[in-house]
Parts: sequence; structure tokens; C-alpha cells
Amino acid sequence: MILRKYRAGTLPRSVWLFVANTRAAAEGKRLVVGQQDYNRCWPGTMVPDGKEIQLLQEVVDTVCRTPIFASVDLHNNTGQNPHYGCVNRLDHSFLQLATLFSRTVVYFTQPCGVQSLAMSEYTPSVTLECGKVGDRVALDHAVTFLDACLHLHHIPDQKVQAQDIHLLQTKATVKVVAGTTFGFGGTANQVNFRQDIDLHNFGSIPAGSVIAKIKPGVPMPLCVTNNHGTQITEDFFRIEGGALKANRSFIPSMASTDVDVVRQDCLFYVMEELALPS
Repeated sequence: MILRKYRAGTLPRSVWLFVANTRAAAEGKRLVVGQQDYNRCWPGTMVPDGKEIQLLQEVVDTVCRTPIFASVDLHNNTGQNPHYGCVNRLDHSFLQLATLFSRTVVYFTQPCGVQSLAMSEYTPSVTLECGKVGDRVALDHAVTFLDACLHLHHIPDQKVQAQDIHLLQTKATVKVVAGTTFGFGGTANQVNFRQDIDLHNFGSIPAGSVIAKIKPGVPMPLCVTNNHGTQITEDFFRIEGGALKANRSFIPSMASTDVDVVRQDCLFYVMEELALPS
């Protein structure tokens, strides 16, 4: 839509456009068999070497040969989430760029191998989470943001005011243990997560809440790791009376009810509120 808007004239600023995994997108998937996850293969990744890693290294090397204004990674997601921005540095220019899109901003350093983290070495960079595929409101929001970026004289570097941002940090990643059969709602699987789990994104899961129903004899189906890779599952969950329960209150984000996406990535992230840097 941005290119269509300016096709009869000149773009206010030059643009590099990288369209990533078109093969998977054509099938409505995150990735297809035989591929690495493009959202984990950017420079700095922990993924073993492969053609995707080589391609994305070439992209970074190419676009960063000369100074660039900003890097914007546009994402859709599969759960019910508000539109929000993500940054990988607590630098005010990064936060200013993110709040141009949304008051809700997430700071994270894990997972690595993402575009915004790779590009943060060179320029203010953000990842924008723009809701589900096909959401016209999300599309219009992203287009408005990009058009604003094209017209910015510079990205402000003064401190973002507290009333203009709700800053959170990714505290942990929650994954389903490999080999576990699971679904959302129903009773057919070893683990049957609540069907409305994604409706709690950026809200709160109170301590004692039932996350899933579990068949007898099934061991802990979740693995929770913090940003250092340490396993902290018992801090968050327990099995009690055939149910998986929360041991503490927490803020989930990016929870999805798409089984394939959960297997390929995670069930959700755990967030905590973060004070603004000085």
C-alpha cells in the first residue's frame, strides 16, 4: 500500500524492502518442512548454519553498507494480541520509534536471531506486532506508521515520558515439552489447554488459575526458561488434581491456540513491567 501510494511520484525516503518466507506465507504457515525459521536466523542466531542464515547475513551486509535511518520488522501473529512494538535496546531513540506505533512496548533479548536484534547494531530498530493476517485495521495501522517514518526528519532521542509508554520485558519463554500431545479445549489429548488462553495476552493470569486439564500419569508438559536459559518451570506451574495450575500471577503475551505455531515456537512468553531507563 505504501508503494502504491507513491507509485506516481517519489518516495520521501529511500527504502529497502525484504519480503521473507514467501513459500510458507503462500501456505499460511510460519515455515514449511525442510526450512529454518526465518525469524530465528538473522545474524547472532544460535541456529546451526544453513541457507537461511547465509541469506539473512547477506541482507544485513547489503543494507548496512551505508548508514540507514531505521529498521522496521513487520509481523503478524496467530493469537489475540494488541498492536505493540518491540525493541532490543533500552535506548530512547529505539523507544521513541516504538511508541510512534503503540504505547505498549516490549523489551527483549531472547530469542536471538531476530531482525530487530541484528539491525540494532546499526540503527534504531523495532519489531511491530500487527495482529492477525487479514485484519484491515492492523494493515492500516502499519501503513500509517511506515508513512510517518518516511516523513520523519529524525528520530527523537530525548527521554520518552512515562505517560506515553507501557514498557514490559520478556522474563521467560513457555514451551510445550516435545512429544506431548495437546490441543485447546476438548478432552482428546494428553494436555488440553484452555481455549481462551490467548484472550489473556497482556492481561493477567492469577495465581491458582487452571491453564490446562491433564490426563492421569502425564508428567509436567511445559518447560519454562528464563533469559539465561535456566529452567524455572516449577516457579510458574504445578500439576494438581488433573489440572495444570499457575503457581504465581503473571502477564502472558503472544499466547497462541495454533498447535503448529506452538510446536514450532512457544505457547507464550511471560512478561514483567519495566521501569524506564534514566
